[in-house]
Amino acid sequence: MDQSIVVSLPKTTTPTFFIPLPVNQLLTVDNLGLHYAGADQPALSGLTFSLAPGQTLGLLGPNGAGKTTAISLLSTLRQPSTGTLSLGGISYYDNIRLARHKIGFIPQDIALYLKLSGRENLAYFASLYGLHGSKRHERVANCLAFSRLEKMADRRVSTYSGGMKRRLNMAVALLHQPQLLLLDEPTVGIDAQSRQVILDSLQDLALAGTGLIYTSHYMEEIEQLCDTVIILDNGYTITNGQPQQLINQHQCRNLGELFIKLTGRELREG
Repeated sequence: MDQSIVVSLPKTTTPTFFIPLPVNQLLTVDNLGLHYAGADQPALSGLTFSLAPGQTLGLLGPNGAGKTTAISLLSTLRQPSTGTLSLGGISYYDNIRLARHKIGFIPQDIALYLKLSGRENLAYFASLYGLHGSKRHERVANCLAFSRLEKMADRRVSTYSGGMKRRLNMAVALLHQPQLLLLDEPTVGIDAQSRQVILDSLQDLALAGTGLIYTSHYMEEIEQLCDTVIILDNGYTITNGQPQQLINQHQCRNLGELFIKLTGRELREG
């Protein structure tokens, strides 16, 4: 019997877009929106999709399109004005603590303690997840190996390169073995080798059944990783589907060309 419980909020009249995915859903998002008090229009409106275990969704858009708002809602940092979210049969906002145990979040900014070593950072964050004793030791060791930082584990993070910090940032998010991983531009400003390590690791996670939601301005990463994409602009979904199908449909050479065709060449600041 389906024990899914969802929190329902008033629906808007905004048209929604749905990506049909397999029946066994990890995440179901229906008509998700957020309207900040005093704003002329919603920051996000009508976002609708489903994500199955092992699938990777690319969330794209120019600055101000609604990507950050969407990630803040999906990570439980904000509560929506409209819509429902269900993760593995658990309503986000009726069961925030349970939902957070199923979510890993890799922020764009480095969220580490620079005066601690890589191992000490992982041990500290593991304790916040409620991991102690042999279980904590095991998860720290596994995450160091996964991010290829075993040899650097006892060095202060302040001595790490940008790529090493990014990999440790990812390792922190994986300590509690989340079912859903949210990634907000996780490869910004790093060398090609570290970028490829991160992309390869994410593909391994997807193969193991972790659902991924990935935001990036690097279109080649999206084409490499993502089964489906959603392109947002001004808070609304303007298209969604499999990357190659969208490229063919709009007669473009690649995803970058498609993105510019749909969102325009005007600079977006902020």
